[in-house]
Amino acid sequence: MPSATAVPSKATPVHFFSHGSTMMLGEESKSATYWKKCGDEALRNGVKHVVMMGAHWATLNDEIEVAMNPNPAKSPVAYVEPSKYIDYKLNPDLPMGERCIQLLKDNGLKAKANSNIDWIHDTYLILVRMFPDGCPPTTLVSMNARYDPHYHIKVGSALRPLRLEKEKVLFIGTGGAVHNLYRNAWGQMLLYRDNFAMENPPEAPMLDFRQEFEDAITQNSGPALRRSMTMLMKMPNYRDAHATDDHFIPALFVAGLAGDKDDEGTETVLGAEDWELQNMCNSQYTIGSW
Repeated sequence: MPSATAVPSKATPVHFFSHGSTMMLGEESKSATYWKKCGDEALRNGVKHVVMMGAHWATLNDEIEVAMNPNPAKSPVAYVEPSKYIDYKLNPDLPMGERCIQLLKDNGLKAKANSNIDWIHDTYLILVRMFPDGCPPTTLVSMNARYDPHYHIKVGSALRPLRLEKEKVLFIGTGGAVHNLYRNAWGQMLLYRDNFAMENPPEAPMLDFRQEFEDAITQNSGPALRRSMTMLMKMPNYRDAHATDDHFIPALFVAGLAGDKDDEGTETVLGAEDWELQNMCNSQYTIGSW
């Protein structure tokens, strides 16, 4: 349980957002409303930079990369009207990217720039929804394809000092609380473009893991948050909820960012949630407040 010691008020909040299917970009939902609310709050509080780790970019061996393409393209988004995203101008933050690379190196991680990477829907889907009037300066950090939970905790921990900067930095991990594409019911989406149709309730393992995820992230803070989130990968129903590790890893990045001793007592809220495709749970969490 959280301790009574509160995180310093100047530390920016951290978000873990479940981006769900591509249709979450085009369809209205509780999650989309919450993303917009969080974006509006960030702008009101003077955020100057956004740093994100998504679920669709992972590097090999023991390296991690930071996106340094000054003019990235956007990967196409299936089942979404192109007008909803095609003209949205991305705003890569190269100076912040250099700072992130240096911080990662200073903490013993093999970090390097990637000057060719284009942006994928898992990141710009969230940016379009949060900041529809214009993308703030944004830096993307890759995962590592070994999907070591402790490695990604360390990535978040290395970048945590940026939460305390006077020129405010907002961190976002975008993945999924329950995200197993093999267990989803795709028929209604493929036939009728209805991603929220629920012909049947979610299966029990998905419901169970969704609750375990909520308990781990909301009932712990500081170092206990890091332990509880890494523990989830050892749960018997983890593989039912995540056939692959990629959409869970950004939650560990978030735990690293918000799991320092000074973060003890920080409240985490479940801001919104949508079930898609029967078995995909898109939970939206915020650790800390402005």
